[in-house]
Amino acid sequence: MKVILRVVVAAIVLLALAVSVLVIRNWAPPRPVESLTERWAPEPSTFIPISGLQVHMRDQGPSEDPVPLVLLHGTSASLHTWEGVVDRLSEQRRVISLDLPGFGLTGPFPDGNYRMSHYVEFLSAVLDRLDVGRAVFVGNSFGGQLAWEMALDQPQRVAQLVLIDAAGYPRQSTSVPLGFKLAGIPALAPLMANILPRRLVESSTRSVYGDPAKVTPELVDRYYELTLREGNREALRERFKQVPAVDHSKRIASIQTPTLIIWGGRDGLIPPLNARRFNEDITNSQLVMFDDLGHVPQEEDPARVAEAIQSFLTAP
Repeated sequence: MKVILRVVVAAIVLLALAVSVLVIRNWAPPRPVESLTERWAPEPSTFIPISGLQVHMRDQGPSEDPVPLVLLHGTSASLHTWEGVVDRLSEQRRVISLDLPGFGLTGPFPDGNYRMSHYVEFLSAVLDRLDVGRAVFVGNSFGGQLAWEMALDQPQRVAQLVLIDAAGYPRQSTSVPLGFKLAGIPALAPLMANILPRRLVESSTRSVYGDPAKVTPELVDRYYELTLREGNREALRERFKQVPAVDHSKRIASIQTPTLIIWGGRDGLIPPLNARRFNEDITNSQLVMFDDLGHVPQEEDPARVAEAIQSFLTAP
């Protein structure tokens, strides 16, 4: 009996030590935004006050462009996802990119409201602050849904749409980033508030690429460090909790805005079937499929994505 007791005690001690080592190695408490701006907000980054937030944004290209492009990133991303595209499009067009509330350096909504309607109101306030009447909205994933919701709720402000692997329809995912799965488990919230394994971020990033070999250490650094920004992890959990149970995808067929749909053929999070649904439901739309790319084509191959957008914008 004493031998069994010693074995049990030893096992408990070893387990406690293993857990302690795991916690210590992956300890990652929230970081103040000031500690992140030097690396992730170089020129031409700026911060503008909107709705109680200091919104991280970049306004590039010719300022006289009457209808600028507004680029909207996806879940857990930031304006940096567009850098390669902006470098190409800003030679001829004014291009505005920003960190949406709950992500990047902008940080969480003060009121904790992450409903899509609240994001639409926020985006409208950004346009007002920048004195932009109409714009071309380009959105990836969650940002794509925000773009088409904007086209329905405030059509007078949306000249054209570019939807890149956009959210909106119910989906049959074959690959969901592990980080998203964990963020959706309420019981893990106290643990995940101060722990973030870098390998978790790396595996999640690789899972949304058509070619995971393109995921560099610097790219993982970016996703990792910006996730640590104060309030971002809690904001992600809150947004997942506030996803409406009602399917709003029936509204998509009401979109009248000229629309370009860009999709990665290897997207396992929002499969190509959804691209075809957008194309079928939006009357004035065209579809460009990149068979070798994943969920974030603008990161994997910004040259091809920028070329497709430019062709769409300059078409007669």
